[in-house]
Amino acid sequence: MAKRVLVVDDDADLRQTTRIVLSKAGYEIVEAASRKEAQQALKSQMIDLILLDVMMETDTEGFHFAYELRQDPKLKSIPIVMLTCIEQKMGIELEPQKAGDFLPVEAFLRKPVDPEKLTACVDDILK
Repeated sequence: MAKRVLVVDDDADLRQTTRIVLSKAGYEIVEAASRKEAQQALKSQMIDLILLDVMMETDTEGFHFAYELRQDPKLKSIPIVMLTCIEQKMGIELEPQKAGDFLPVEAFLRKPVDPEKLTACVDDILK
């Protein structure tokens, strides 16, 4: 059975592009345009990995959602990869190995994400 990836991003074009890239790599894609939609998807489906935008309804929505997920015993083990351009827009440098519990994610990918880099990251985490 194909691994299921939840793509959480308010940008419909990015969700579509990500769907195309990862579907070609053999992944099943579930899309959510908001935190609320993502929460509903997580309640109704088994998800193997979450690709999460940072800047959605607020500039830090993704950070708060990632932290919330890590507090939920049923969801805390799902790997999270943040897709973001917050570094360019706000001058923040993100490094998961230094962030610890503050940003509990497996990786950060900077938008626009190279399709090969995206696929390699997801493959590496889900192997």
